[in-house]
Amino acid sequence: MHAIHIILGKQVISASLEDSPATRDLISQLPLSIDLADYSAKEKIAYLPHKLDTSGAPAGIDPDVGDVTYYAPWGNLAIFYRDFGYSVGLIKLGSITNGLEHLGYSGSRQAIIKLAPAKK
Repeated sequence: MHAIHIILGKQVISASLEDSPATRDLISQLPLSIDLADYSAKEKIAYLPHKLDTSGAPAGIDPDVGDVTYYAPWGNLAIFYRDFGYSVGLIKLGSITNGLEHLGYSGSRQAIIKLAPAKK
């Protein structure tokens, strides 16, 4: 498991990522400065500099609220703050562990995604 922080100004969202080729690929791109935009009033999305390695990933998932995912067809990160149904091409990377309430804004905001400091 890997821990990341998604920083929106002074607000910090924490997430735990599963170990997979896609998450290792995402971690190799960190830190990232991204535009985290609202999509369909259900998720926040951001386009990554490079597509992630999806080898071994399932065909799709039915995400839960708080899931951090990757939508392979578009090459974007998607963080769900409302319920959504099964989607082909959606890959779960991990889950928000703290700060989900900070995703309730409309429009888009600049965010920084980085590895969380190691716990002592």
